[in-house]
Amino acid sequence: MLSRYFSQFALLRCLVALVFVLHLSACSNAIDEYHATTPSFELFEYFEGDVLAWGMLQDRSGVQTRRFDVKIRGVVTGNILTLTEDFVFDDGEKQQRIWSITKNADGTYIGEADDVIGEAIGIVAGNALNWQYTLRVPVDDTTYDIAFDDWMYRQDQVRMFNVANMSKFGFTVGKVTLFFEKQ
Repeated sequence: MLSRYFSQFALLRCLVALVFVLHLSACSNAIDEYHATTPSFELFEYFEGDVLAWGMLQDRSGVQTRRFDVKIRGVVTGNILTLTEDFVFDDGEKQQRIWSITKNADGTYIGEADDVIGEAIGIVAGNALNWQYTLRVPVDDTTYDIAFDDWMYRQDQVRMFNVANMSKFGFTVGKVTLFFEKQ
């Protein structure tokens, strides 16, 4: 009986590992679908200067939980973009995040911020940019490390939109939707 249990457990572990690998490979190829789209996504060009944004947070069932406005100031120095984001939420809460984003020779991006765990990895194709990162999110008297699958899409020279799916332990916990307008 015990050997049967371990056998089923081993099979379950193999199935979970297979699903995880298939999920990763599906995510890593999704950016390729955008190679032919325009306008091309030039991260440094778009965010240099002032950008206004507004958006919302939704819980896992799609219910809007918060709204916010963001003033963004971008400064490019060589292959580094420093983005200062000043958030104001609908309940009056204010937050600031300062990103340091490095453009690599292969066209990928590495982003760092105080509340990002490790590095954000960004890949561009056509009009799209996909970021993968973990953000430490404060909730009441604790924090949660939330994985972000963050997609930005260039609409034109002035407008861009962004959808980020948030997950914890592989389960969807919410979504962030943003709209950007270069000033």
